[in-house]
Amino acid sequence: MARLLTSFLSDEKGATAVEYGLLAALISVGMIVGLTNFGGALNNTFVTLSNTIEQK
Repeated sequence: MARLLTSFLSDEKGATAVEYGLLAALISVGMIVGLTNFGGALNNTFVTLSNTIEQK
């Protein structure tokens, strides 16, 4: 039983998978926040461009 517990505690494969999962989640959240902010600015640019074209 002690050997099984020692083997379980020294196994790092699960920890690596969890770390990769957390990293992927943080990158995803960052991309969503960044694209949301960029999307609003891009929308404003197109609205301004559209209004300028309609006035001419």
